[in-house]
Amino acid sequence: MKGTWAVLVFAMVWPTLAALGYFVGLASNDGAEAGANVAFLTVYVGSKIVQFSLPVLWLGIWQGQKLRPSVPQFGGLRLGLAFGLLVAGAMLALYFGELQHSSLLRDLPSKLHAKLADFRIATPLRFVLFGTFLTAIHSLLEEYYWRWFVFGELKRLVTLPPAIVISGLAFMAHHVVVLAEYVPRLEFMLTLSLGIAIGGMVWAWLYERTGSIWSAWLSHLVIDAAIIVIGYHAAFVTPIAEGVSSAP
Repeated sequence: MKGTWAVLVFAMVWPTLAALGYFVGLASNDGAEAGANVAFLTVYVGSKIVQFSLPVLWLGIWQGQKLRPSVPQFGGLRLGLAFGLLVAGAMLALYFGELQHSSLLRDLPSKLHAKLADFRIATPLRFVLFGTFLTAIHSLLEEYYWRWFVFGELKRLVTLPPAIVISGLAFMAHHVVVLAEYVPRLEFMLTLSLGIAIGGMVWAWLYERTGSIWSAWLSHLVIDAAIIVIGYHAAFVTPIAEGVSSAP
C-alpha cells in the first residue's frame, strides 16, 4: 500500500517537475533558430521516457501483471467524440470569435514561436508534423498514463469520487506550467486550468464508464486537434515579429 502511494505521488508530480525543468528552466525564450537547444530537447525526451515507462515498470515488471490493450467499445467512442467535439467547438469559437484579437493573447505569437524554436519545429511543416504526433500518439500515451494508470490505481486506494478529482487535478498541474508561459492574466490562466482539470475528470469518468481508455482518447484527440489549429494560427497566421521564418 505504501509503495503504491509512493509511486502514484511520484507519477502525479513528475510531469509538473519535468515541465518546470525543460519548459521554463531550459527554455531559450528568444526565438533563435540558429542551433538546437540540446539541453531542452534532452530533458523533454528523457522526462517523457521516464513518465511513460513508469506504469510498465511498476505494474508489468515489479508487480508481474500481464499488460494488454482492451478492445474499443463503440458506444463509449460516441460519447467521447461528443464531448470532444463540444469542447473543441467552444474553444475554436472563443479563439476565432474573441481572443485572437484580444490583448490577453497579444504576445502569444512571439512567445509561441520562441518555444517552437526550442522544439526545432518553428516552421509550418514541422509544426504540423509535431502537432499530428501530439494529437494522435501523445494523447493516447497520456490517456494510458493518467486514466489507465494514475486513475486506475487511485480508485483501488480511495473511493471513486476522490480518485476522479485527484487524478483530474494532477493532470491539470503540468498544464498550468505551460499556460503560465503564454497567458499573462492570472484569472484567465486559472479559468483555463480549471477547464483542463474538469476535462481530466470527465475522461476519468469515461474510462470508468466504458472500461477502456479509447473513449477518453478519442475525446482527447479531438480537443488536442483544436489546440493545434489555434497554435498554428497564432504562430504562422497572426502577425508576428519581423524576421520570423515561415518557410517549410
